[in-house]
Amino acid sequence: MDGLRIRVRGQVQGVGFRPFIWQLARRFGITGDVLNDPEGVLIHACGPDLDAFVAAIASDAPPLARVDAVETAPHIFDAKPSTFEITASQGSGAETRVTPDAATCPDCLADIRGSDPRRSGYAFTNCTHCGPRFTILHGLPYDRAKTTMGVFGMCDDCAAEYADPADRRFHAQPVACAVCGPQLCLDHGEDVVARAAERLLAGEILAIKGLGGFHLCCDATNAEAIATLRTRKHRPTKPLALMGRWEEIEAHASPSPEERTALSSSAAPIVLLSHQGTLPDALAPGQDRLGWMLPYTPLHHLLLDTVRCPLVMTSGNLSGEPQVIGNDEAVEKLGGFADGILCHNRDIARRLDDSVMQVTKYGPMILRRARGMVPDTLRLPPGFEEAPQVVAFGAHLKSAICLVKNGQALLSHHLGDLDDPLTWDEFVKADADYAALFDHHPEVFACDLHPGYRSSQHAAARAGDALVEVQHHHAHLASCLAENDWPLDGGPVAGIILDGLGLGSDGTIWGGEVLLGDYAGFTRAAHLQPAPLPGGDMASREPWRNLLARLDQAGLSVVADTMLADAPRDVLRQAIAKGVNAPLSSSAGRLFDAFAALLGFSGAQSFEGEAAMQLEAMALRAGSAVGSPYPFAETDGVIDPAPMWDAALADLHKGTGKEKMALRFHAGLAQAFATTAKQLLEDDHAKAVALSGGCFQNALLLEMTIKALGDAPILLHTKVPANDGGLALGQALIAAALDSGDR
Repeated sequence: MDGLRIRVRGQVQGVGFRPFIWQLARRFGITGDVLNDPEGVLIHACGPDLDAFVAAIASDAPPLARVDAVETAPHIFDAKPSTFEITASQGSGAETRVTPDAATCPDCLADIRGSDPRRSGYAFTNCTHCGPRFTILHGLPYDRAKTTMGVFGMCDDCAAEYADPADRRFHAQPVACAVCGPQLCLDHGEDVVARAAERLLAGEILAIKGLGGFHLCCDATNAEAIATLRTRKHRPTKPLALMGRWEEIEAHASPSPEERTALSSSAAPIVLLSHQGTLPDALAPGQDRLGWMLPYTPLHHLLLDTVRCPLVMTSGNLSGEPQVIGNDEAVEKLGGFADGILCHNRDIARRLDDSVMQVTKYGPMILRRARGMVPDTLRLPPGFEEAPQVVAFGAHLKSAICLVKNGQALLSHHLGDLDDPLTWDEFVKADADYAALFDHHPEVFACDLHPGYRSSQHAAARAGDALVEVQHHHAHLASCLAENDWPLDGGPVAGIILDGLGLGSDGTIWGGEVLLGDYAGFTRAAHLQPAPLPGGDMASREPWRNLLARLDQAGLSVVADTMLADAPRDVLRQAIAKGVNAPLSSSAGRLFDAFAALLGFSGAQSFEGEAAMQLEAMALRAGSAVGSPYPFAETDGVIDPAPMWDAALADLHKGTGKEKMALRFHAGLAQAFATTAKQLLEDDHAKAVALSGGCFQNALLLEMTIKALGDAPILLHTKVPANDGGLALGQALIAAALDSGDR
């Protein structure tokens, strides 16, 4: 009997794809079978309307599915099948993708708010359209026995739902109910959610177990509770994430349609929204935006329905350490922060922070790629079809790993800063975890050029002679090219790469660059005038040090003496003169710090980017009246900020508002780099302009740079972080391109 063998590739396991195919077969009168295997979903089908059946596979796919390809080939049946069956998974290995964790769907939310005693108020309700996936997974194929739900035997009712292809819980691996599934615990006793809500409203701090780890939680309207949390966690100013229902969000923000779409997506990320309500300033001192997320588990929904106020939901960890995921670990590490621990007995297989994003005028921007967004993949651009298996290890801060296999790039979740020993342990575990989970056997290894990065040292230890060292800002450029599907032979691009620090190919520290290049190589077309970093790493923590260096460099030492009268200027100047712990750097990030210090930011930053974030917030308060951008000079590819300092000091002398000064600084920096990049286009050296690096998380700088570029073709980050969290993708594509060139 003639029929079709249909291969479906993509995000098609753990999303209800087989019951969808079963229902589709009934609709079109198709007989045959469907199963999961290491490559995705495999269908054998015969019937009168096969063309329409195949077309509907992609067009009508389930909500969490992502179909990359539907491939057909003739298939001969020994005898015509009389029914359409869902058969058992076959094979081992991993050629397909795992579905990210997904926020509670409307149907399950109705269940927990309904009257069915099995699911009413049950904090672990889920179906094939929502619930935990990656955070509970031990191995592929994605079956219950290979998840942390394997220890929970299904009751008869859950087993019946699980076995019924017409039920939305068919083969939902985490399926459970109050009779047979995981249970909550809060210092023992009943009515856990009601008691937790009562304690939060009384001003207590609770540690609450989520999908990828614990949060520290308190009432976001209670300034005293927020102050207590900050004191206990030693987190004086870093913004705290908030969780609320639409009622709470709309009382304190006015999200745009695009921001609403981001908030309500299945990833349920933290989204930065303009602060318009009356919540305590202590939630984000010096900032005009707050990070909001909707409740994304049934427990969160039940808790928010009860407290009816916004809650702080910040990562449950010791400062600098990874998020806590285990119950015993929570008692040990969070007991000193929290007045109580709301936990449960479903284990977390891997820790995932909440994803963070913002929406700019030019689309979404991912700031931290984690829960709900991983392990999704990106298709490699044209020309990389024969790319070998590659693993790239990213940077030292905001670390992430990237795997290339079968024409796809898998960028790992945010792993953190590798200075912390426990984060380093997690990095090493993640390397082994991803390799095992996705059956990855790299032929090429890539890392940052900096030999002091722990990620680079790890790569060297694994790679032998298959190591490719990639310059930091070249990797940023390639990351932006990759996510914009720029072909391998697409030609050179002008990359404006602005960030904190990265080792340059000349041995100095770069960070304010215009590169001309592609995946295979680059030249440094222009850069910010280098300045010393007095005290080395201390210059990244104390902005006044950068102000001293920049003012001195601009011939304004007398001004520096007045503005920094209490600082140890002479000691630092001597160190700079002798070249002791004062490396030269073209860092745009440190220029932001210096200007923030000029406008009054004093002391040390309590978290990375604090001064620059305050400068952006200050500029946004100036409105749209920029006036003239501060001038920068450019000579032979060196962009000199000296004229900017003269103009800014004149503004200070005239009493110009600091908000307007901050705005003019942003505009001047954007104009200076855009002018250089546009010239490369006009001279026909470049075909487009790519914007990358952590400074472009600054939505105002992004907007002003795009405006200054005029009608130039522009490549932006929307799926991958512009910061070092996206660096591994660029490293991997550069390594693959070089390998292609070798062949």
